[in-house]
Amino acid sequence: MSIHKVVFSTLLVISFVSGCSTDYFNQTDGNMPAKADILALHQGMTQDEVHRLMGSPSAVSSLDHRTWIYMNSTVKRLAFFKPEELERNVIAIEFNLDGKVEKVLQLTKENGRDFAMNTDETPVMGTKEGFFKKYFGGVGQYLPMQATKENNGL
Repeated sequence: MSIHKVVFSTLLVISFVSGCSTDYFNQTDGNMPAKADILALHQGMTQDEVHRLMGSPSAVSSLDHRTWIYMNSTVKRLAFFKPEELERNVIAIEFNLDGKVEKVLQLTKENGRDFAMNTDETPVMGTKEGFFKKYFGGVGQYLPMQATKENNGL
């Protein structure tokens, strides 16, 4: 092997390796109030007082609207690799029927649980197009201009 081929191969490998990203970044999503605000929560506070103290919740329970959820997470991302969750914080505030704080739950990544998502799908009949309809169904359908009196039949 000639010295030119060795030098060229080495430069080629170095350029490919240097193109790979080794930079990662942490991405934080969510709305988590300050620790002092969380510590100021107590039983008997009204929803308005909680809203003024902690701001708008990240989510509200869709079933009864009595549970407010504040959450955030920090994820480490590196190029195209699977993201790694570094931190997760959840605060659930349950209100009673009178709209006053009944219970405050604070959860982290350590006391959370993983669960498997169900990937089953319900098929909808009549929506799957065949090959010919998909690729040739629009043939003859495009009429950009129709003959009218204004364009003299053109």
